[in-house]
Amino acid sequence: MKKVLEYIKSVRNEWFKIVWPARDSVVRATMMILFFSGLAALFFFLVDGLLNMLVSWIF
Repeated sequence: MKKVLEYIKSVRNEWFKIVWPARDSVVRATMMILFFSGLAALFFFLVDGLLNMLVSWIF
């Protein structure tokens, strides 16, 4: 039981060492992720369409 209590105290101490990012930093990172995810989706959509046209032209 003593080890469990020591573990919980250790976890609690580590919890207070966490440095949370500022709200504007989180919003900026989220916007970048959404933008680049959309850019990647557009890229793969165009490549898929191009390959589909190529394959239908060959066969």
